[in-house]
Amino acid sequence: MTEQQLREQMASLARSLFMRGYVSGGAGNISVRLPDGNILISPTGSSFGELNPDALSKLSPEGELLAGDPPSKEWPMHMAMYANRVKCGAVVHLHSTWLTALSCLSGLPEDNCLPPITPYYVMRVGKLPLLPYMRPGSPELAPAVAAKAPTHVAVLLANHGPVVSGKDLAQAVANAEELEDTARLFLLLRSQPYNMLSPANVTELEQMQLARS
Repeated sequence: MTEQQLREQMASLARSLFMRGYVSGGAGNISVRLPDGNILISPTGSSFGELNPDALSKLSPEGELLAGDPPSKEWPMHMAMYANRVKCGAVVHLHSTWLTALSCLSGLPEDNCLPPITPYYVMRVGKLPLLPYMRPGSPELAPAVAAKAPTHVAVLLANHGPVVSGKDLAQAVANAEELEDTARLFLLLRSQPYNMLSPANVTELEQMQLARS
């Protein structure tokens, strides 16, 4: 896609997420890697429901503002994902209801805070590590995300929300949607006996994904 097409796609997908309640107000941020290696990211204080394609922040890989409005204060977190995940072409950070609720629970396994309850979660995301609470915009966020990015599609920020990557904007959004649905299912099932996929099931799905990549 051209830069202008990516600008339009970002605004369109962000609005779709906003209209369906995945994010509200001025919360969250979204970004995409351009063909020239620079990054477009939603501006600080902007709403997913009203992103202006022509005012998106354009940053160099080092974080220098090249054009547009000032970027979200969480831009270093996005850059950490791009720099450390080879196939990352886009990043979505949401404050979606079910994943944020999950992030507030105590006693979650830090290596994978969502169990393998559907094949779609395993195929799209695999495992969701939980990062400890850090205030929004904290300089500690980027290195924490960087440490998980090489081996994880997404991370969950405690008491905050998910950071989800994809090879492009459409995939990053689809991965975020799958994660939110999995969190919803898990929280609905949590008080009931439920079945998880077996280790053999998970291995089979992982091998399928590896063969496709």
